[in-house]
Amino acid sequence: MDKSVIGMAILRIMSGCLELTAALVMLRLGEVQKALVVNSLLAVVGPFVLFSTTAIGLVGLAERMSPEKFAWVGLGVVCLLVGVLKK
Repeated sequence: MDKSVIGMAILRIMSGCLELTAALVMLRLGEVQKALVVNSLLAVVGPFVLFSTTAIGLVGLAERMSPEKFAWVGLGVVCLLVGVLKK
């Protein structure tokens, strides 16, 4: 199996565990204000995980793609990140 795929999967598994832990913390806290603080922390982690997994995937693809295709994929990723992070 490709090392890039393994790295991407590990990051997503860690992210999922963090999400589940945050949900349990919210339930344990039992207050909307405190749950919003926990949710805000997750809002910071989400884009980081997206960027990291995408970067790992692009590095894995870099060896197999022509520079033109790589540039198009990179531009698509930039557009995706702008759309996700723009308020």
